[in-house]
Amino acid sequence: MAHPASPFLPVLILLLVAAVTAIAILVLSGKVLPLLKPNNPQEAKMRPYECGVAPLQEGARHKYSVKFYLTAMLFILFDVEAAFLLPWAVNFKQALWTFVPMLSFMATLLVGFVYAWGKGAFEWER
Repeated sequence: MAHPASPFLPVLILLLVAAVTAIAILVLSGKVLPLLKPNNPQEAKMRPYECGVAPLQEGARHKYSVKFYLTAMLFILFDVEAAFLLPWAVNFKQALWTFVPMLSFMATLLVGFVYAWGKGAFEWER
């Protein structure tokens, strides 16, 4: 009586293929690729590249404006709103009893939005 193949055999084969691929990439990148590419280092090529803008020489202790943190907090506020609102809207018919609590949640966020708008938090430059 023959034993059936293990159900983990495909997983083992996948792990072996992944390991062989990773080792082949490391070996080939260290041995073959330096022979194929030109080695022509220049000072301009060795400098950091920051999206086409010359990198700042101020160091890591650069002070950011408070507007950066306010924008980040507002993003988190409205991102959380969307994270709560989307599943609720998808299951609205099954969760009809949550309509009033969700309205109070959205009203609270609307008050925060109006307050932030009134304070000028959405204006980038003043």
